[in-house]
Amino acid sequence: MNEGVVVFVRGIIAFFTLHIFARFLGKQQVSQLSFFDYIMGISIGSIAATLTTDLSSRAWPHWVGLLTWTSAVWLVQWFSLRSRALSKYLNGEPVILIMNGHIMEDNLKKMRLTMDELLLQLRHNGIFDLGIVEFAILETNGKLSVLKKSQFAPVTPADLQLSTEYKGVSTELIYDGIVIEENLERMKLDRAWLDKQLRSMKIKSPGEVFLAALDTDGQLYVDLYKDRLKSLTDLSDYQHIK
Repeated sequence: MNEGVVVFVRGIIAFFTLHIFARFLGKQQVSQLSFFDYIMGISIGSIAATLTTDLSSRAWPHWVGLLTWTSAVWLVQWFSLRSRALSKYLNGEPVILIMNGHIMEDNLKKMRLTMDELLLQLRHNGIFDLGIVEFAILETNGKLSVLKKSQFAPVTPADLQLSTEYKGVSTELIYDGIVIEENLERMKLDRAWLDKQLRSMKIKSPGEVFLAALDTDGQLYVDLYKDRLKSLTDLSDYQHIK
């Protein structure tokens, strides 16, 4: 059989196998991965790539290797969820780098971080003055969590004893040109209401709309496939409406 065809078939097998195994292991953002999870992911991906392109051996042993690594990672995840000691051993623990406004030099050395790297992480958190930091904790995923001193923390409505209105998640009414009827019914609205709102925005049909969403204040946000905004005078056509 032609090598190109073999690589293509193996690639399809590896792709769908890796997709299934990845879904099996669960979704997690790259920024949330521990170092151990990151290395395991690279290893599984490398096996899948070898399964595709290594024509010197049969595909079956590579597939078994892929299954073995995936199963091992799943077992580690399962035991980690049930054993705090194992989770701490594999993923480590958060480490305090600044406590009560004081830099913990020993912890910096333990984490192999320089002062420049700590300052860089602080700047990524929007902090350019060490004097406003109460606590800084290095998380297991390598990110720095920062607690500002109380006098530098942003004021919230609760601090001022102000009441606030409820803010929830917007409800999609049109997506990709298709009206989501069940969402209309859930919001106790109908097509006649939606068509009226679209006509008021000079939109002839839902097919022109990429996304329309209704927020908890009753305001409708509409984005078109072909935005017709040409000047600032056209902004009135795109204002939120009730």
